[in-house]
Amino acid sequence: MSQLLVRPCFGQDEWPTIVKIWRSSVEATHTFLTVEDINRYELRMVTHYLPAVELDIATIDGHAVGFLGWVDDSIEMLFVDAGAMRRGVGTALLHAAQLRSPQLVLDVNEQNPAALSFYEHSGFLRVGRSETDGDGRPFPIIHLRYGR
Repeated sequence: MSQLLVRPCFGQDEWPTIVKIWRSSVEATHTFLTVEDINRYELRMVTHYLPAVELDIATIDGHAVGFLGWVDDSIEMLFVDAGAMRRGVGTALLHAAQLRSPQLVLDVNEQNPAALSFYEHSGFLRVGRSETDGDGRPFPIIHLRYGR
């Protein structure tokens, strides 16, 4: 039987693995992005996004398969390797975040309906919508807060 654990990130040495997980997840779920978009965001992972958050890593039998980045009560990123999706990884990461803060908020791309459904099924409620993402690009964002 596989063992799923959530633990803190051990530091920058794990970032290459996190970026691989991110890429696998994005390629599987963010079909609205072009390869150029994905490459541009990937370059920012180590320089902008990962240094700005605290990170939790989900492992199955010791292998990293997902991660969650957070700041205070805000989930800034949650990604699961495509090969580990639908195995409870995202749920385990959310549960760990909920133990830290019952007042969680997050944003999700409207064009990623599977993620939106996952968050709503997990107890998040829609509280707003933006026409563009944080870079002003035409990727609508749904704002959610934990409502249970």
